[in-house]
Amino acid sequence: MRVLLVEDDELLGDGARAGLLQVGYSVDWLKDGLAAKHALETETFDIIVLDLGLPKLAGLELLRHIRAQGVATPVIILTARESVEDKIKGLDAGADDYISKPFDLDELYARIRALLRRRSNRAQPIIAFANLELDPASHTVKCDNELVSLPRREFALLHKLLENAGQVLSRDQLMQSLYSWDEEVDSNTLEVHIHNLRKKLDADYIRTIRGVGYMVEKR
Repeated sequence: MRVLLVEDDELLGDGARAGLLQVGYSVDWLKDGLAAKHALETETFDIIVLDLGLPKLAGLELLRHIRAQGVATPVIILTARESVEDKIKGLDAGADDYISKPFDLDELYARIRALLRRRSNRAQPIIAFANLELDPASHTVKCDNELVSLPRREFALLHKLLENAGQVLSRDQLMQSLYSWDEEVDSNTLEVHIHNLRKKLDADYIRTIRGVGYMVEKR
């Protein structure tokens, strides 16, 4: 899953980015609202973690702009402003959740998981599909009740496909979900990940839609 982190505090931003990478997210970190606005015009993200006190374009203004443009990506506001009025303004501007600085990284991870779960209309924290169980919190996959070790990219790819079972995801959508823009990626990387998942999980339900992308067939 790909996160856009918009935070101008170097220490906090660096810590949040490192923590999100450690638990398997792909992270793009920007430090002003205008840069984030341009990124959201051309890139796709699974979640946005947004500071309010940003240079060049304030967080609330950016939030109002992207919602007016129809961007439905879940947004967690990250701010030192703790008043009820500020929280109401943020939520009314289109935020989905709110976390105050200083914050615990584990709480941020849990809030991200909850938003992704709600976006997928999934009530249970564990994704069950065919003979699989994927647990986003513990970052584990079971196949026929046996733990299967997956590198973080393969785990993220499987998570993305299962969250969107029955939908065709384009190659670009999947690549944007797996990699940030500063990473160099070979042209056949996605195909290698798909091949590995099929082999490790006997996942014949991951279909190739020629010329389009991939999908998990609903069962």
